Amino acid sequence: MTSGAWTVAKIDLHRLFKSKDYWIPMTLLAGIFFVAIPWFLLGIVGSNAGNQVISQIGNVIDSLPGPVRDNIQGDTPQAQASFAFAVYLLAPIAIIVPLTISSAVGAHTIVGERERGTGEFLAHSPLSERDIYVGKLLASLIPGFIATFIGFGIYSLIVNLRVGDEMGGWFFPTAGWWLLILWVVPPFIAVALSIIVWVSSRVKSTAAAQQAASLVSLPVILASYGVSSGLLYDPAIAALSVGVVAWVLAGIGLFWGTRSLTRERLLGVGLE
Repeated sequence: MTSGAWTVAKIDLHRLFKSKDYWIPMTLLAGIFFVAIPWFLLGIVGSNAGNQVISQIGNVIDSLPGPVRDNIQGDTPQAQASFAFAVYLLAPIAIIVPLTISSAVGAHTIVGERERGTGEFLAHSPLSERDIYVGKLLASLIPGFIATFIGFGIYSLIVNLRVGDEMGGWFFPTAGWWLLILWVVPPFIAVALSIIVWVSSRVKSTAAAQQAASLVSLPVILASYGVSSGLLYDPAIAALSVGVVAWVLAGIGLFWGTRSLTRERLLGVGLE
């Protein structure tokens, strides 16, 4: 990464974190998914009021193939239900929340410069198109990564506080979750953002960029549910396999993106 790309990223991040219209709703979103929902759901499963939920989850666990059941830890139905909720059913939030946060930034990266009237400054700056693209991509990735690691830490604390006693001690994060956070989530976000930033350079308005970002995010969210399902069968192999595919796609997307941004598009020339 060059100093020019980092300069572009720092300017965007400074502008972003001064905008309460962005970080207050995003903080609330992360708080709801990483804190409120896990605390509430795990509390229900761990209480007497959750007997019906425990029974239903127990029936689902009993119907699973033997190798899958072996991955569900816990000596009691309540402990197994809590483990299944914490480790598998809530796993998609690790991708959905940071992706949503980063997508909100990525959708505005290029088209936002044109709407603010600063696209001309960037287009006539000595920075290369590659530096501009990488800088914009970094400014979109960093908020999502920050949300991932802070949210992951808080979620881990909540899971252990809520479920740890039933599991005989603090047990989270599991190996599958470490791989999910460190190996799978980063390329998932990079794949989506490489497309979103490219779209942002081609559309005429922020509204159009936001709609496109939603369409791009949807298949990634669906894939996150697939990842969490794969963790049921073999956490290590599922996460490693999905991560390899995601990193390859991320590399292709980033290479393609660096070649797609032109100074003309920063100026809004030739937009479709």
